[in-house]
Amino acid sequence: MALYRVIVKDSVSKDLKKIPKKDVNRILSTIRALAENPRPPQSKKLSGQDRYRLRQGNYRILYAIEDDQLIVCVVKAGDRRDVYR
Repeated sequence: MALYRVIVKDSVSKDLKKIPKKDVNRILSTIRALAENPRPPQSKKLSGQDRYRLRQGNYRILYAIEDDQLIVCVVKAGDRRDVYR
């Protein structure tokens, strides 16, 4: 299977500044793993959108997949209450 290129929007880095460092490291490792498998078993497709949700502890990662270009675009990360705003 080919590796996907992972793109992280600038707004995600702002989101991560609010999160403790140990949790940020876990979130970043989860994001890096999306390059190998953009649809891990624990991911959920959001209804009505072309986005997926992935849980990392109390935090959520929202991302879109472009299979034709092999790109994963992370659009939001943060506390579950903040991600869906």
